[in-house]
Amino acid sequence: MAAAPSLDSSQKMVLVPIATGTEEMEAVILIDILRRAGSEVTVASVEETLQIVASRNVKLVADSLISECEKSKYDLVVLPGGMPGAERLRDSQVLKKIVQQLAEEGRLYAAICAAPAVALEPWGLLKGLKATCHPSFTKKLQISEALELRVVKDGLATTSRGPGTAIEFALALVEQLYNKQKVEELSKALVLRTQSKFGPAKRDYNSTKWFSASEGKVPLVLVPIAHGSEEMEAVIIIDILRRAAADVVVGSVEETLQITASRKVQIIADKFVKDLLNSKFDVVILPGGMPGAQRLRDSEELSTILKEQAEGNRAYGAICAAPAVVLEAKNLLKGKKATSYPAFADKLSDKSASDARVVIDGLVATSQGPGTAMEYALSIVEKLFGQEKAANIAEAMVFPYQ
Repeated sequence: MAAAPSLDSSQKMVLVPIATGTEEMEAVILIDILRRAGSEVTVASVEETLQIVASRNVKLVADSLISECEKSKYDLVVLPGGMPGAERLRDSQVLKKIVQQLAEEGRLYAAICAAPAVALEPWGLLKGLKATCHPSFTKKLQISEALELRVVKDGLATTSRGPGTAIEFALALVEQLYNKQKVEELSKALVLRTQSKFGPAKRDYNSTKWFSASEGKVPLVLVPIAHGSEEMEAVIIIDILRRAAADVVVGSVEETLQITASRKVQIIADKFVKDLLNSKFDVVILPGGMPGAQRLRDSEELSTILKEQAEGNRAYGAICAAPAVVLEAKNLLKGKKATSYPAFADKLSDKSASDARVVIDGLVATSQGPGTAMEYALSIVEKLFGQEKAANIAEAMVFPYQ
């Protein structure tokens, strides 16, 4: 086996393969965080086309086909989970060859959720190693001592359990590629819940019923996106609300359905926001990211929808920069407690709750950033469907939600 490569250069080459049925939350979190760290991340489709439809019907567009990556040298290949995505990754002979060669050369490889058991195990890349995976796939792993751990590193392999562990997983990979200082910098920027200096998990004011599920009605939710939207926030919100069986429409405020998000993830919206003016949404939730939040603010059609949402006493919210850049600018936080990304908190007219990770005041819900997005989305699920539904989704994601 060749000597392990030096990991002291500022940029690393990383491959993230995706497939039909890949878990979009896991894939996007990995891509986003590794690009934040400075890695050159190639998103490669193992399908015949660059566009794939992920497990919760988010449409992602890869940078390359996997066949175009065979001759490239990577410091790390990391497989997201999701079904049947993990099986489709397993069945890609080109991907298998890339990862097996990586291991032979002493380079890093990793997988999360179903992928450790469904792909790495049958490829023989976990032989004699401790590993973990999603709880529903543990019987497929040969070595089970480390199954309860959220992230497991053994030799060149790193494995993790599910969407709720994906941020920890990504940061563990950043530490291996770079150093602990880089992890600390990213943790602060992401507003991670492990940082004790950040405030309480959630504050709830003026408790109000958001939605009546009588007669089997399904809540209709709009998540608008733009060039520069924060992909992690957008995809986490879409994914979790769809897990709850909400009818989520992803709307583009651009002239094209395909947008390029803040860390260059390509997402295809379901519809144009301009074509949704006659729809009546139960909830409208805005992701942050810059200049994405500014582009949402400047959309006349979205402004009309938000105004009607407020006047119709229907729920709306925003995360990261968007509470300050959009809701505050549109006078949609008047008389409301709110929070935002810490760097934008001074733009809030009422800053008294801005230290909280999630703030719900009546029909308005706000949150701080990428590292609070899961809590935020689950809080919205709780308002729409109840605490039990939110808790069940969190358990399936392997996410500690209270």
